[in-house]
Amino acid sequence: MEREELERLLGDGDETSSAARAALRAGASHIVWDGTTSPESLARIYGRRLKHTIRKGIETSGLEQAVQRLARHDRPVRLGQIRAADGSWVFMLFLDQDSSVLVACTGVRQTSPEP
Repeated sequence: MEREELERLLGDGDETSSAARAALRAGASHIVWDGTTSPESLARIYGRRLKHTIRKGIETSGLEQAVQRLARHDRPVRLGQIRAADGSWVFMLFLDQDSSVLVACTGVRQTSPEP
């Protein structure tokens, strides 16, 4: 998927989508993978991740909302990722099956391993 198209999809979103769009404009790498998966399975997976991040005190953005949106979505979902150029955040994108609509977006702050 072209960078400009991804920026457009992120343009009318919430705070997390805006942060992902800003990262993309600042030179972040991005990928949208081929194939789709069930939104129900993704809601379960990311629901577990939400509990894990809360338990570990890991900063996230939009994760709870993404889980809710995936749970309500009834069609296959494509996954994408934006990795900030400085490595500080990774955003996961959940797109409809033809990549024309952003279903949800979440971000997680990356911590650097201690020496």
